[in-house]
Amino acid sequence: MLSPRQKKNVMKDISIHDKDTGSTGVQIGLITKSVNELVSHLKKNPKDNHSRRGLLKMVGKRRRLLKYMETHDEKGYKALIKKLDL
Repeated sequence: MLSPRQKKNVMKDISIHDKDTGSTGVQIGLITKSVNELVSHLKKNPKDNHSRRGLLKMVGKRRRLLKYMETHDEKGYKALIKKLDL
């Protein structure tokens, strides 16, 4: 779970303009931050299968959003991939 401060930082880094909270790039950035936190949680708690399922769902959603962005905004897609190290 991301705190509001973490969300604002991610949005500030990735957003196109000040009010940008729901664009594809911002959604991918927020999901990536959540995935990274869940991965570190699962390294400490390897038997937490409920969180593992949530992680797999988030990874699938991020994959779908990346595929959408690749087809609709190739330049933005490449910049986002480079920025997030994906």
